[in-house]
Amino acid sequence: MFSWIKEYSMFSWNKKDSSSSANTQAEELKTFDRDKTIGYFKRCLEFLPKQYEGNDTHRMTLAFYSLAGLDLLGVLETEYTQERINNWIDWIYAQQILPDENNPELNERICGFRGSPFSGLPYNPSGCRESRLPFDASNLAMTYTALASLLILGDDLSRVDKPSIVNAMRYLQKEDGSFTQTYQGMESDMRFVYCACAISYILDDFSGINVDKVVQYIKESQSYDYGIGQGPGEESHGGSTYCAIASLYLLNKLDEGLLSKDKTIFWLISRQESGFQGRANKPPDTCYSFWIGASLMILDSFEFIDYEKNYNFLMKTSTSLGGFSKCPGCYPDVMHTYMGVAGLSLMEESKKLDSTLNISLKAKENLLSKSVFKRG
Repeated sequence: MFSWIKEYSMFSWNKKDSSSSANTQAEELKTFDRDKTIGYFKRCLEFLPKQYEGNDTHRMTLAFYSLAGLDLLGVLETEYTQERINNWIDWIYAQQILPDENNPELNERICGFRGSPFSGLPYNPSGCRESRLPFDASNLAMTYTALASLLILGDDLSRVDKPSIVNAMRYLQKEDGSFTQTYQGMESDMRFVYCACAISYILDDFSGINVDKVVQYIKESQSYDYGIGQGPGEESHGGSTYCAIASLYLLNKLDEGLLSKDKTIFWLISRQESGFQGRANKPPDTCYSFWIGASLMILDSFEFIDYEKNYNFLMKTSTSLGGFSKCPGCYPDVMHTYMGVAGLSLMEESKKLDSTLNISLKAKENLLSKSVFKRG
């Protein structure tokens, strides 16, 4: 779900659009083309360029970007029938791995949501209780985007197997407090800490994570400049800083977990040139209008950004195809398109976006008032 996850770098993002009008249009386009952006998201829900083939196991997250984008633009329910929406809900639930009925311990470590039906198991909107391939397991990022998408689609989460997801997360947390994305996975860092915290918040159950270890991991990952890296000793990064700040907020540990709130705010504000960069001495990138912007929103400091510069940069990365690209003159992709729309949403007076869960306020309200995990 993150711009800096290498799985989603399937295009040569720095390759310029070969058409002679690409750069010219990027310079001339000064207003947000809402209709073209809606059309882009709708196309991505139907089919994707072949460069996405290697990301088939992450189809859940790719779908989230389009669904969440259409939701923020307020057209999801007007562009699609309830039958279509119900079909998407069923498809999401079909990716849920449930405990084995005869011996729950057999697959308890891999329960949750996978990213797609890549393993070839029969379609079943009630989920499945078997795994056909050695690495056919749930994934923290896919579980988070599955739950988020269900909320966006208006589902009440009644088919979510909360106990099995919470239990499976216990096997994903490492001794240092970080999380791997999947059982026996090799990567463990701040991205999956955030996913675990967001999942726990949605399910209203934090018993699957060791909160003290998470807070300590975040403390140790803060750099000399008070930005936050993927882990201890890592370079400060806009994406991992967001994941850490949002995680602390969801855990109600924001004051405890940040070594210096004011200095972290200064680091975040310093990332703005025109748009926002993810690291010092890097060019601006569309997605950081969300990662940095949402971090500042959580810290009640969003008003300190230069709205006009950020907006103008985003207009330069919007394309004739309707989507947003990483930087001006490049090809659009579904992730940067969503992040561009999310960044714009942060600047709207209506404040349509919940910064901590990265879903619309409407979807957040669905969680709080309509879902089976609603708060008292």
